[in-house]
Amino acid sequence: FTRETVLAHLAAHPGDTKRDLVRALGVHGSDRILLKRILAQLADEGLLEHGKKKSFLPPGQLPEVAVLEIVGTDADGELLAKPSNWDGDDEPPQVLIVPGRDDEGQRAIGIGERVLARIERQPDGYHGRVMKRLGASVNRALGVLRKEDGGRWRVEPVDRKTRHAFSVDERDRGDALHGELVLVEPRGGSAHSPRARVIERIGSMDEPKTVSLIAIHAHGIPTEFPREAIEEAQGAQPVQLGTRTDLRSIPLITIDPEDARDHDDAVWAGLDPDPNNKGGHIVIVAIADVAHYVTPGSSLDREARKRGNSVYFPDRVVPMLPEALSADLCSLRESEERATLAVWMVFDKDGNKRRHEFLRGMMRSAARLTYQQAQAAFDGKPEGKTVALNATVMQPLWNAYAALVKARDIRSPLDLNLPERRIMLGEDGKVKSIAFRDRLESMRLIEEFMILANVCAAETLEKANQALIYRVHERPSAEKLAAFGDYLRTIDVNFAKGQVIKPEIFNRILVRERGGLHEDALNEVVLRTQAQAIYAAENLGHFGLNLSRYAHFTSPIRRYADLIVHRALIRAGRFGNDGLSDKDSERLGETAEHISMMERRAMAAERESVDRYVAAYMQDRLGAEFDGRISGVTRFGLFVKLKETGADGLLPMRALGYEFFNHDEKRHALIGQRTGTTYHMGDPIRVKLAESAPLTGGLRFDLAEDQGESSSPKRPQTGFRRPLPGVKKSKKAGKSRSLTKKGR
Repeated sequence: FTRETVLAHLAAHPGDTKRDLVRALGVHGSDRILLKRILAQLADEGLLEHGKKKSFLPPGQLPEVAVLEIVGTDADGELLAKPSNWDGDDEPPQVLIVPGRDDEGQRAIGIGERVLARIERQPDGYHGRVMKRLGASVNRALGVLRKEDGGRWRVEPVDRKTRHAFSVDERDRGDALHGELVLVEPRGGSAHSPRARVIERIGSMDEPKTVSLIAIHAHGIPTEFPREAIEEAQGAQPVQLGTRTDLRSIPLITIDPEDARDHDDAVWAGLDPDPNNKGGHIVIVAIADVAHYVTPGSSLDREARKRGNSVYFPDRVVPMLPEALSADLCSLRESEERATLAVWMVFDKDGNKRRHEFLRGMMRSAARLTYQQAQAAFDGKPEGKTVALNATVMQPLWNAYAALVKARDIRSPLDLNLPERRIMLGEDGKVKSIAFRDRLESMRLIEEFMILANVCAAETLEKANQALIYRVHERPSAEKLAAFGDYLRTIDVNFAKGQVIKPEIFNRILVRERGGLHEDALNEVVLRTQAQAIYAAENLGHFGLNLSRYAHFTSPIRRYADLIVHRALIRAGRFGNDGLSDKDSERLGETAEHISMMERRAMAAERESVDRYVAAYMQDRLGAEFDGRISGVTRFGLFVKLKETGADGLLPMRALGYEFFNHDEKRHALIGQRTGTTYHMGDPIRVKLAESAPLTGGLRFDLAEDQGESSSPKRPQTGFRRPLPGVKKSKKAGKSRSLTKKGR
């Protein structure tokens, strides 16, 4: 949740209390502190009446802030809106949308969109000024149009939470065809048989690349740039050296994944010639100077802020900036001169930082390398480009990293082992293979260099008393730590209550279980115990990295937070007149909340897209058996992660036979009431793929006939099993709900 979602909920439910908010928004643990902070801020701004449990409005009046839905235009072409929630018996009042201060250059708001607006009562009626765009109406749904036997049409929703398909009359179908992804607007009907009208055709589901379009449209991710932003990007010119520091003679190199779509960071290292720092190292991290091209208040800036970040899918990237910048002038391409904002860091032989300095310069990348190429050179097997660079560039980098590792190990940041999947697509756009990415030491080298550069950015700005956006990660809440302790006791690991929790405590437990039966499950549980990292205008520290201050500086091509930090550094260092503006400084808190929300949106869209690609890949393997581990335990069944692909799916309770199972939340286990048979999180299990639903990204498993020696024993098939709450018993024994319905 964010400031905007709290406002939106209270606008729709003005009588809600804080307890109602906690329940409605699903607030848990340390997030209660964030909610309290947001409520206090809203009260200070006069958007909430602080201290009142209820807030009533006179009949027929609208609140000062409300969620509106755009319903049409007046004779002059001005937008008209109505409140999304209206309890009155008469028609809801119309609201004329009037321009706000920041509207110029924004993409036009369309009919059917929802907005959070500040409302004023004027002599000619209500006027609304848009505070926040909320995307497509909640009364719209995304799905696939199907023609059934008998000529009837229906739309199968892509949202797993939508229980029923929509029926579509012929007159409401428009030109949409069977198998197309469409946007529909409900038109009545019953709760079990809703009707809808097709309002937009998006693409054919026969095209593999439609998979990512589902996530893009479902989450309202903008894909088109405003004309003004495109013109600004295309009109940008290469930077001249001028007063910049000349770094072109230093062989900075980029090291990225093989499939990297942008290159915004370069590195170099060498021995420090200072006799007082014997064995010390100099490290330079140079970042693309995006702030030179994306200036405060420009159309590019407004669009970048709105998007918050780039979004990455297996088949495409939805960039934060147009390609004329992200793939060209702001990409540190090999042998081409590029503007940069760099940090010069000096470390002693044990990796402790002695000093650092930021500079605005000009660089020329000596080589574009992949992680695999860099790792081969570090391993003493240089090839291709790295042969000539080995002695002068590659080995000094490795030597500096070896020193930095000493300090990193003493700091002991949280060290989780969570393999990352890589989806490879063929020329036809379909999934060719799914594998886990190798975790190379060259990746850790770049990661450590970037972390240290980010720390330097936060330190420099704090020292200059310059406002900035921090990357914060609060320590786990007491509730989550208590649940973590309960789990550890089930695997015979001691966890003292009341201790001062530090990342190294988690690391010691993880090291102890490394290679054991509980390793995978323990990594998952430790991850779930953590708070979610967010952006904030105030410094709350970074628990996971065990750092007292931290800010994102190293990826301004794809993250707006980094662009803000660049501008703050330019202003603090007096590197130009394109630094952080007063207006941006005043709304850093609002910006931090917005880009945190955009980050969550991107993560959800990326995750859902990957799930759908995996489900499509698995469709040809229905009935096949796989080894996996139990990755989650719920009252309605087990989630299983496959060893081969990392694919996640549901093994529903009904697939465990007729044993009555109790859900032990503390132990992350299902326990058979009659036999005591137990399924623990982390247990190996062999399953058979029963259903694959590419539309929703869901997989459903059955138990394999042969569980093998390492898997949990086959469950008894006698006795009785309790019915799942809210689920009617199937008329046909053994019939399972489709994964296109609620159930995951």
